Amino acid sequence: MGALYDLLQEDYRFREGMKACINCGTCTAICPAASFYNYEPRSIMACVQQRDDKCIAELLRGEEIWYCAECMSCKTRCPRGNAPGLVITALRSLSQRTGMFTCSEKGRQQLAIKRMIGETILSHGYCVYAEHVDTVKFPEQGPVWDWIRAHLPEVMERLGANFQKEGAGNLRKIDDNTLKELSAIFKTTGALDLFDTIEKASAEKAKEMGVEFTGHGTTDGYFTKVFTENNQTHTRE
Repeated sequence: MGALYDLLQEDYRFREGMKACINCGTCTAICPAASFYNYEPRSIMACVQQRDDKCIAELLRGEEIWYCAECMSCKTRCPRGNAPGLVITALRSLSQRTGMFTCSEKGRQQLAIKRMIGETILSHGYCVYAEHVDTVKFPEQGPVWDWIRAHLPEVMERLGANFQKEGAGNLRKIDDNTLKELSAIFKTTGALDLFDTIEKASAEKAKEMGVEFTGHGTTDGYFTKVFTENNQTHTRE
């Protein structure tokens, strides 16, 4: 039994997800992501069952574990009660903790998720905040979104949202006490430490790649690279 496998076993998600896999492939057959990406949950389960650190390290450094959408369709169909989605969540966490996520294109995007979603939760109380969504980073929003952003208060009022205001309602301003509670939860659960690990590993990778890294924001060279880069090898032909 390898050291990486031992670390996986410490994660309750892994223990709940890997029970008695017979490698039947039902998870791959039902998986929406497997029909689109070069991805097979069955092969991931087969690798982990070997308890071989070399095989597990390849997963932690590779692209496959980042393709899962965590829809848990695999759990609903598995004849032995396994949950490959939970196993993949544990693998992702270990990849982040060890810094191996920077070895793959999809893995490096963890920095973008940390800065754009994780930090927005802490600063505003929302996963996605309307004022942060622009058509430079999200061109799929189209030109209409530029107009909406320029008239957000008016648009939100017409939609019935309590945008950036005190009291109840959608998109209301989250009070300071609630934000402090969120920060305390992130600290107690180790999420803030994980954020630091993601930043440090990303900084090392940026140095290795010779790309600008400021350690904050969404405009430095490394962030822009990981957010926009696509080598076009991820999907099935």
